[in-house]
Amino acid sequence: MASAVSAPDRSAEDRALDAGRKPDLMLSFFGIAPGMRVAELGSGMGYTSELLARVVGPTGKVYGQNIKLFLERFAEKPWSERLKKPVMANVVRVDRELDDPLPPDAKNLDAVLCILIYHDTVWLGADRARMNKAVFAALKPGGVYGIVDHSGRDGTGTSEVQSLHRIEEKVVKEEIERAGFVLDAEADFLKNPADTRDWSASPRTAGERRGTSDRFVLRFKKPR
Repeated sequence: MASAVSAPDRSAEDRALDAGRKPDLMLSFFGIAPGMRVAELGSGMGYTSELLARVVGPTGKVYGQNIKLFLERFAEKPWSERLKKPVMANVVRVDRELDDPLPPDAKNLDAVLCILIYHDTVWLGADRARMNKAVFAALKPGGVYGIVDHSGRDGTGTSEVQSLHRIEEKVVKEEIERAGFVLDAEADFLKNPADTRDWSASPRTAGERRGTSDRFVLRFKKPR
């Protein structure tokens, strides 16, 4: 993990996000290792997908999924440019909607990560039950479904997914467990008790507060 994060050919823009996202701890917590076959839902411009590519290495594979709306609004050019980097040779570009996010050959995966976009699936109108079932089907028994998202205030449920880009943690747990997953572990390395949770965590509006939101980190597993 450390060598992937400290690789000299990572961009300055990516490095600037590391302090607020702690990718070494995140990838370690989710158990990402060389040779794995993994996927990321909502790869965006590819920050996490590139780190996954570096860790799984040439014997592994990464499916980087994006929806049409993300590509049209902000991701097409930077994502396409990133995919040209030699280190991304093991990444499969996946342009699919969230209701059915992974291609037929994405089977027996070791892990699927959803980093800071589960709340987006709500306001985007995705069929989350179908999405989570598709992830379940794509994973091998014992495979990991890893979620990181901005914490909403208690009782807010999904009411602030678009206005504040936050979601209540218990909603995510309930939805993913309903798909058949078991909550395996939670981590606190992205917790921030000082966060009032009443401001928008969107990278477009957070400004200097980007990377300081209180975030939950959940590791679910597909039962063996």
